[in-house]
Amino acid sequence: MGRTGYYTHPDCRKHDMGAGHPECPARLDAIEDRLLISGVGDALDRREATPAAMGELLLAHGRRHVAALRGLNDILVEEMLAGGPDHYALDPDTSMNSHTYRAALLSAGAAIDAVDAVMTGELENAFCATRPPGHHATRNQAMGFCFFSNVAVAAKYACERHGVKRAAIIDFDVHHGNGTEDIVAGDERILMVSFFQHPFYPEGGAQKHDANLVNCPVPAYTKGMDIRELVEMMWIPRLEAHQPELIFISAGFDAHREDDMGQLGLTEQDYAWMTDRIKSVAQRFANGRIVSCLEGGYNLSSLARSVEAHVRVLADV
Repeated sequence: MGRTGYYTHPDCRKHDMGAGHPECPARLDAIEDRLLISGVGDALDRREATPAAMGELLLAHGRRHVAALRGLNDILVEEMLAGGPDHYALDPDTSMNSHTYRAALLSAGAAIDAVDAVMTGELENAFCATRPPGHHATRNQAMGFCFFSNVAVAAKYACERHGVKRAAIIDFDVHHGNGTEDIVAGDERILMVSFFQHPFYPEGGAQKHDANLVNCPVPAYTKGMDIRELVEMMWIPRLEAHQPELIFISAGFDAHREDDMGQLGLTEQDYAWMTDRIKSVAQRFANGRIVSCLEGGYNLSSLARSVEAHVRVLADV
């Protein structure tokens, strides 16, 4: 039985976008508490994330984007030391404080660390409990609570540094992973499959129609059984045809019926079922190699229960 890694870092809690913001540090606390109470945490190989290096970020992002965020970070640190404000809004949803840049480096770095560990056989699979999330960050823009596209960075890294010829990204967040799509569209090495509520944020839903993208928009109030059917009909055949050597999961849990960020009707049993189906594909083609990264999920109770269900299947407990 392979081991499941659990990557996180205390500095991911220091990134804060202001009082009342749904993407809050308490998300990680809720997950930690649930894994502790349920005993699932005992089965995990806990590891501290290391920050992504500039060269790794540039596999997926433009140099100006990375430099702009780093420059903003430096300004925020200076202003905070001088007693000024510790927040800068990039858009109405997304803001930085003086800890955001490091947290974003750690979020991308956790996914890269997990790739190294699963590709060398040290771990079978891994879950990255980090924030900020990543799947809305495009090559050149931070948006939707995201700064760097953690999964896209790690997928490009796996292909470039580990020689992975075929990778897959599976995104089950309630929102479309427009940033991941922007970065991997047209890269035949990386198949991206997703479902998402539509019409919904980000505006327009899927914008690209490259052959390596399987976008499955679903209407509000879609329930778990319909999603399961979609996974079997739309995702699994394409994943099996692609035969991925490594699978990434953009693990957003905001499609849960208790999460009012969206209007889909999934339960933790649906997340466990999806994880099991993904795991069976990974075992057939990828030696079980999966790197899962936290995206959305804003109702703290349903988030924690859903992560437990997801990790329970990954760790086989």
